[in-house]
Amino acid sequence: MLPTEIVAQLAHRLYRARKHRRQVPQFSREVPDLSVEDAYSIQGHWVRLEQGDGHAIRGYKVGLTTHALQHALQATEPDYAPLMADMFFHTGEEIPAARFIAPRLEVELAFVLENGVQGPGVTVEEILLATAYVTPALEIIDARIEQLDSETHKARKLVDVICDFAAAAGVVLGEERVKPHELDLRWAGAILSRNGVIEEPGLGAAVLGHPAASIAWLANKVGAAGLQPGEILLAGSLTRPVAINYGDVVSADYGPLGRLAFRLA
Repeated sequence: MLPTEIVAQLAHRLYRARKHRRQVPQFSREVPDLSVEDAYSIQGHWVRLEQGDGHAIRGYKVGLTTHALQHALQATEPDYAPLMADMFFHTGEEIPAARFIAPRLEVELAFVLENGVQGPGVTVEEILLATAYVTPALEIIDARIEQLDSETHKARKLVDVICDFAAAAGVVLGEERVKPHELDLRWAGAILSRNGVIEEPGLGAAVLGHPAASIAWLANKVGAAGLQPGEILLAGSLTRPVAINYGDVVSADYGPLGRLAFRLA
């Protein structure tokens, strides 16, 4: 494991990168033996810095929920990170582009728990029973760590993504709510459009075969810490990430689950 002082130094660099909207070089190049455990330690220290600024944890995201994304980063499982309170927006808002460095968009389903769950051994059915409701959500992801190294042009590694809040940067929540057993979430879909042009369609089955499977994975991953009632849990993207730019108007049509939209201003 990395020494505590190195973990703290790297976390501070990410904390400042988010504040000042300036990317930092890939940690995996600087620390070649950086482990997944080290990466979560860096992420956790960064979380505590954000909490020191008064930003509470409002939920969690699960990422890398498709085999294609896992393969690209040589991962064997998803990753996760907290969602801080200052990351949340409402549908219909103008969201400041200056909040981000290289924003991209993912189409998600968010689970809100009625009852807490605690791993290990949590199943999909237990997640469905513990869920108060499911609502559509858009996740804005960002890169505080360079996606391509400025010198070698090599892509960042899994540990870089984990350190970097698993790319979490913003969440736009929907207004429609549905009980998890009222529809087959594998078939819950959305059509993502940017400036009136369809970019991506997606289905819930893209997320580990069932969106609740990623929440079960998260519960088992955090183990005794558990997932708490009222937490907002992003299950993973139904679509590939789509780059968005200043002035873009984005919408996602979820059919019976309603529509989300915002402008990056």
